[in-house]
Amino acid sequence: MTTPDRKRVQLPDISPRAYEHPADRSALVAMRSLSGFDSVLKRMSGLFSERRLRLMFLASAVRCTDTQFRALHDIGRDCAYILDLPKVPEIYVQQDPVARAQAIGFDEPFIVVSTGMLDLMDQEELRFVVGHETSHILSGHAVYGTMLALLTRMAARVAWIPLGYIGLRAIVAALEEWQRKAEMSADRGGLLAGQDPDAALRALMKIAGGSRLHEMNIEAFLDQAREYDTAGDVRDGLLKVLNLLGTTHPFAVTRVAELDRWRRSGQYAAILSGDYPRRRDDGHVSVTEEIKAAAESYRRAWTESQDPFVGLLRDVAEGAVHAGERIFNRFARRSG
Repeated sequence: MTTPDRKRVQLPDISPRAYEHPADRSALVAMRSLSGFDSVLKRMSGLFSERRLRLMFLASAVRCTDTQFRALHDIGRDCAYILDLPKVPEIYVQQDPVARAQAIGFDEPFIVVSTGMLDLMDQEELRFVVGHETSHILSGHAVYGTMLALLTRMAARVAWIPLGYIGLRAIVAALEEWQRKAEMSADRGGLLAGQDPDAALRALMKIAGGSRLHEMNIEAFLDQAREYDTAGDVRDGLLKVLNLLGTTHPFAVTRVAELDRWRRSGQYAAILSGDYPRRRDDGHVSVTEEIKAAAESYRRAWTESQDPFVGLLRDVAEGAVHAGERIFNRFARRSG
């Protein structure tokens, strides 16, 4: 339970709102406020069987225990302890040379880590990876990730109906944008679980460049992120947007820059000192205020970005945000 320098801090009753990106948090708060939403979604997702998937991994992968992959098993218990999960998720190791990890399930979520990920990461970097997936579980991201998967399949089935496909594709694109922000949320949660900023940044850099850490440099990688944000003209900015279509994860340089920025903002240190929202207060959170916080987050990102394409769209986007706020506020007043 120790880092090289000090003991890790447990975060009792921490709400996922403490680390969720504002755009992610606003969607989650809104969905959590809808009574029975997750139950309805579970019934809809006939193709997504948690029991079936768990049985599949039980049969084809190795479950981490005191006698199998014990180090990874202990990391999983530590992450659940630090983030104060009611139950420690099971972890399975799957033979797969591609470095990947995922959290699966609604009622009894579990984590799957590939052998490629195990081979790529050292102990502290694995702690960030497992903490990332544990944060997905604490936030309940699986529910909304499943909705994205269902709508993506539905969009493919109605592709021959032009208007129907366009409408669904717009919803899918919005959900993909949400999931990219959810990944940034889980990166923050992974940092809180591991409490080793250098290991967290190394892990994300390794996902981009592989195991040859001695050939890489985190400051140079952050320079790449700054260059990516400022590079080129309006055409390059448009290409960046097009490159994100169909993706559910932000690019590696974006993740590293965003996590480093969040750590330097002081929020990370404040949480470790005990200044964070508690789960017992989640039911009293205002959906309207969270949506306003999300809009402000986007405005701040647009203002700080040096991307010429973002500058071109800034006025249009801000107008759309204002319109969205007016529509939501009107709906909220009518619904009581």
